[in-house]
Amino acid sequence: MPETNMQLIERIYGCFNARDIDGVLATLAEDVAWANGMDGGHEHGRDAVRAYWTRQWAVVSPHVEPVASSERADGVVAVQVIQTIRDLEGRSLAGQSHGLKDKTVVHVFQIRDGRITRFDIEEGAPAFSLASSKR
Repeated sequence: MPETNMQLIERIYGCFNARDIDGVLATLAEDVAWANGMDGGHEHGRDAVRAYWTRQWAVVSPHVEPVASSERADGVVAVQVIQTIRDLEGRSLAGQSHGLKDKTVVHVFQIRDGRITRFDIEEGAPAFSLASSKR
């Protein structure tokens, strides 16, 4: 039975938090546009996403905890996450110069044919309503 979009997203978060970069990259379209939460803009293509995460994980230890999600009729999946950023020894960061901070954000995934084609980060987005599916 094919994986649903929500199952795909759940797998991505598990792989990301486990630092299984190949597990995540396997879910991405070759020409994916992936939001760069550290520097801004987007990374284009799997190789660019790999380079971005390799660079990010060399300086910080991010963790994302999905707390609510919804799937729109057009297949776009929005996931509210609590993003926690620590240094490589697990301590809270203070005065960092990059865009990664502890906060709640919404991750938006566009999916086509079982692959993620675009990922965006919405900051300051309204919290999900109780009608959203809880994880």
